Amino acid sequence: MPATSVPASRTLAAELPGLTGRQVTLHGWLHRTRSLKALDFLVLRDRSGLAQVVVTDPAERALAARLPEESVLEVTGLATASAQAPGGVEVTSPRFTVVSTPEAAPPFDLFRPSVPAGLPTVLDHAPVTLRHPRLRAPHAIAAASIAGFRATLDGLGFTEIHTPKVVDSATESGADVFALDWFGSPAYLAQSPQFFKQTMVGVFERVYETGPVFRAEPHDTARHLAQYTSLDAELGFIADHREVMDVVRQVLAGMTAAVRERAGEACGVLDVALPQVPERIPEIHFAQAQELLAEHTEEDPRGEPDLAPAHERWLSAWALREYGSEFLFVTGYPMAKRPFYTHPEPERPQYSRSFDLLFRGLELITGGQRLHRHEDYLHALAARGESPEPYAGYLAAFRHGMPPHGGFALGLERWTARLTGADNIRLATLFPRDLHRLTP
Repeated sequence: MPATSVPASRTLAAELPGLTGRQVTLHGWLHRTRSLKALDFLVLRDRSGLAQVVVTDPAERALAARLPEESVLEVTGLATASAQAPGGVEVTSPRFTVVSTPEAAPPFDLFRPSVPAGLPTVLDHAPVTLRHPRLRAPHAIAAASIAGFRATLDGLGFTEIHTPKVVDSATESGADVFALDWFGSPAYLAQSPQFFKQTMVGVFERVYETGPVFRAEPHDTARHLAQYTSLDAELGFIADHREVMDVVRQVLAGMTAAVRERAGEACGVLDVALPQVPERIPEIHFAQAQELLAEHTEEDPRGEPDLAPAHERWLSAWALREYGSEFLFVTGYPMAKRPFYTHPEPERPQYSRSFDLLFRGLELITGGQRLHRHEDYLHALAARGESPEPYAGYLAAFRHGMPPHGGFALGLERWTARLTGADNIRLATLFPRDLHRLTP
């Protein structure tokens, strides 16, 4: 039959259970065909799920037999109750219109319950492999997570902002940045929106942003990317970093609730166990964490300025045993490991008013209180042997009065990977960019 455009009237697969006995028109991809002696079963896939179509008419069976999987179809028929069909309803007495047919087959059968291919094949052919329900599901979960992030912060009086991704200086020292030519001047891809979101505290008091950030770190691991999506927030007029931690807890609860509500089917496909976000997330100071690790593990990390991945896993397991929480705040990281804009602890200035949030064995969020006085920034840069000149535009905001403030950043892909149990962060990333990959 000739190709046609998709009309406005349409029934989604997920809507079929409420339409038994009515004529319906579906549009989607031919997911799978099963032929029996007297009839054919076609499974149609659309954005809402799968629909079973039963074909008995000889002419329609002849048409269906010529259709390759991933053909785009319009199917009109009768919604009929059937216990064996998805949702308990199938489409009978169908008539087909072929909208388009593929010129090449996918690298593997998309109807298989599992993914019968390795990561390179999945990534190399992402435009089509992402159609597989198991490969699509993490991105539905990520979308729901961002919706929950936005809704929570909107409810707390935050304003969404969108800041430049090309900057004239590095956000965090001068390392690990992608340099580029900006009409003859040196420029860099932004490592984070940190400077901009702090500046905007002076305008809106509470701001957030979702967008890409870029790290030229030469890591080739299952947990690192050169480009990822950062969910950032910054708020003013705080007493200390614990007010930021309270917002983090509310954000996590909102994101989890949104995933449950908006991506329940995707969670079911992957058997996702959503976490319980406690009313108060347990916390441990960095110094105390090092003492625990020295006492209960084979290594003595005391004197180190950061936690190793194995230490993060041990502390997460400890929090689960001691508090029944899959989340743990580690506070007070050494100032030597934190950016120059971090506020020190007044009583112990070698430690910072900062935190990491561990989730299921991995650092997920970094945040804390920032400096807010102009002279403190000058002293902090001088102590590190850095000139204030490259940061002139950033420091200008602090010359005009800024409140005590703080914020945090959450990596969307890490969050999604931990939720879904992905063993490689690339399975939670649309078209990942890393040391070896710039396409597709």
